[in-house]
Amino acid sequence: MNEQELRKRLALLRSEHRDLDVAIAALTHAGDQRGFTDQLQMARLKKRKLVLKDRIAAIEDVLLPDIIA
Repeated sequence: MNEQELRKRLALLRSEHRDLDVAIAALTHAGDQRGFTDQLQMARLKKRKLVLKDRIAAIEDVLLPDIIA
């Protein structure tokens, strides 16, 4: 992948990561209203969020490598 493709992919992953934040917050709020939270769904969303975080970090490492000076 070239740099432009990596930046597009990074933007998509960041957007999905933010969307998961919103979904987790909504699920938490709904659980507070009902008196219980769907723990299985919550775990799935959080796991997906962690996977996205790892992918984001990997792309950022390619785009901005650490340079030891």
